[in-house]
Order: sequence, then C-alpha cells, then structure tokens
Amino acid sequence: MSVKQNAIEIVKTLQRHGYQAFFAGGCVRDMIMGRESSDYDIATNALPQKVINLFEKTIPVGVQFGVVIVVREGRQFEVATFRTESSYSDGRHPDSVAFGSPEDDVRRRDFTINGLLYDPVSNVTMDHVGGRADITNGIIRAIGNPFERFTEDKLRMMRAVRFASRFRFAIHEDTEKAIMQLAPTIHVVSAERIREELEKILTGANPHTGIEQLDRLCLLKEILPEVWCMKGVRQPENFHPEGDVFVHTLLCLSKMVNPTWTLAIGVLLHDVGKTDTFTETDRIRFNLHEKVGAGMAANICDRLKTSAADKNRITWLVLKHLCFKDAQKMRPNKLKRLFAEDGYPELAELCRIDALASSGDLSDYHFCQETFEKLTHEEVKPKPFITGHDLIAMGLTPGPHFRDILTKLEDEQLDGNLTTRDKAIAMAQELVGCRQGN
Repeated sequence: MSVKQNAIEIVKTLQRHGYQAFFAGGCVRDMIMGRESSDYDIATNALPQKVINLFEKTIPVGVQFGVVIVVREGRQFEVATFRTESSYSDGRHPDSVAFGSPEDDVRRRDFTINGLLYDPVSNVTMDHVGGRADITNGIIRAIGNPFERFTEDKLRMMRAVRFASRFRFAIHEDTEKAIMQLAPTIHVVSAERIREELEKILTGANPHTGIEQLDRLCLLKEILPEVWCMKGVRQPENFHPEGDVFVHTLLCLSKMVNPTWTLAIGVLLHDVGKTDTFTETDRIRFNLHEKVGAGMAANICDRLKTSAADKNRITWLVLKHLCFKDAQKMRPNKLKRLFAEDGYPELAELCRIDALASSGDLSDYHFCQETFEKLTHEEVKPKPFITGHDLIAMGLTPGPHFRDILTKLEDEQLDGNLTTRDKAIAMAQELVGCRQGN
C-alpha cells in the first residue's frame, strides 16, 4: 500500500468513528501543485487518547501538544488534534495549547500555502487563509500577522526563504518586512535547527536563490557573516570574469546537481578565505586562501554543530579545492593518494563547478576524471609490500621515522618503481641502514 493510501486509511478510520479528519499542510500544497509528497500529516478533532485507542500502533510523541504518531506498514504519520496556541516564550514551543476548530488550527500555521485542508474521502479542499490563490500566484505569505508568526518560531523566517527558493515564489511584502526587522532575533533558534534549515535550502532546488534571499532579508549576515563578507571582494577579471567572490559563489551554487550536504556547504565556503587574504600588488591575489578558508570553515562547522565526520569532509573540500590545477604536473603517487580519498568524488564535482563558474576551462577536471577512471582500486590503493613489523624484523626501533620510511616505500610503489616485495625489502633495508648509520 502506498504512503498516500495508508494516510487515506487513517482518515477513513477516524471518520468512521465519527471524527473530522483531513490531510493538512505540505501534502495538500504539493497535491495542488501537482507534486509528489512523501509525508502526509493529518489533522482531526479526535483527542490524542482517542487516536491512541483507535490504532494498533502509535507513538505519543507530543500528546501535550495534541500530536500522536500513527504507524502503518512501517511508516509514520503525524496525527494532530485541531488546536490553538498561546505565546511562545522560547521562540519555538507554545506555552500552552487549547483544542479548537479546523479554522483555529489552520490560523496557527506558518504560511498560507501550508494552511490548506483536504478531505481525501469526499475530495473536498478547505481554504480558510487564501492558500490556493497564493499557490496560483506564486506568493509566500505568513498567515495573519507575520510579526506574530515569526515571533512564535523564528526559524519560520528561514522556512519562508526555503519555500520561496524551492518553488520560485515571491515573498509577500509584509512578510518580507517582518523578516527584515526580526532577522537579528534568529539567534534564539538552536544552531542545530538553523543548520537543518540551511541544509534544506542548499540541497534543494535553486540554492543560489536561497542564499540571495537570505542576504536580501538580512538573515545571511546573522547566520553566515563570513559568506556575507564575500560581497564586493573583487577578483582578477582574467580568472573571474563573472564578478566578485559572492557572485562567483552564487554562480557555483546554481550549477550544483542534487548535491550532498557536505558538497553543498563546501561549494558555499570554498572561497570563504578570500575575504581575509585579499591583496593587490601587481594584481589581485589571495595567497593561501584555501588554508585560511579551511580554518574558517572549521569554525563555521563548530558554530552550526555539524558532526565531526561532516566537519572533516567540508574543511578538506575547502582545503583541496585548488588541487586540480596542479594535477597534470603531479607525481603519480600524489595523484593516486588524492584519488584514494573517500571524498574524492565530491572534490571532483566541486572543482568542476568552480571551473564552470569562472574560466570555463575543464581540462584539469577531465584529466583527473579520465585518469581516475582508468585506474583500478588496487592501483590507487595497493596493499603495501612492507609493514612496520618488517622494519622491526630488520632491527629498527619503532618511532616517528617508521612513517617516513613506509611513506617513501608507498610513494615508490604508487609511482610504479616498486613492483615486488623483494625490491621493496631491498629498498627498506637501504633506508633502515641509512637511519642506523645516522
């Protein structure tokens, strides 16, 4: 049974027992827009305990707020009782809720396009807030007073940007004014929630538009001041005819195709170090901006509470984003080490995007990809001929020099100069002898 059909069965069960029940929120919006929806939320006048009693498997995730998860065929569906909400002291959760009517429930929601109800049994749509017209006209409009909606949950300001960029909708003037005025208050939202919303913007449709909107509505300066500072940072026209660092970054974002979160934020931050390394002597230069940028990216990751694994990947992408320009001159061992990195596919895509958004020259990218595709896994990451145990057997005491010797042997193996264990042993004995002689 499909996700939608399971959701319909939940509605039918509630209605069969005398309750009102409708699809609510994004799934109704998507249906009207002719889009597939993966999540179906249900609104009802059944109280939480009644919902729990009606279904075989439920999860009482937010009974105090009228929310119960109903589980059908391994899928989870949020079933929420119609409610009104009081003030939001913490900027996220209502201080109290009271159960109400379908119209009461709709008017507490964020945007008109998400304020529609639909009865899948009778095929009737209920629109108490003008959501259908705003979908038709391509408008993101807060329900009721936008200052109240954003004061209730400050993250809604970023959600407005996400919906606007995703659907290529315009944000209503009054909604924009409220966001611009309240933008400095976004910091009451947890770093984790800000990161999650930023991830949805950057990995969704039209991420460049999302960043532009965040900037225009004064949110970018608050959540990513390092990116905001890219504006107006000039670049040499012969390398970057497209414009300043911010313009280049937006162009890069526009060229992404279904990116992962780490690639998307890596693209956004790859030139973040240029703001601090800008110099103009014989020409504009950004010496070591990739290293400076990697440090800045690490700080941003810490601020956004990214996982350690994501932080390592993102900073590595920023640090290495220039390496393709030297690829055709690299020794085989260095190039193969690059190919052996888990993040290489994302790095290759970042370098492709970076080139497309500047000179347009993809020769370095094509060289790397063609070389990478010709090599087998064993050629890129061969089993070493010599290990530390072998060095100990040769009489060498373990220490930091082990790494130097093993790295030298691995370099020669990757370069194709060592093809047998016997040759590797002979070279190792020579290196060990030099060490012992010193």
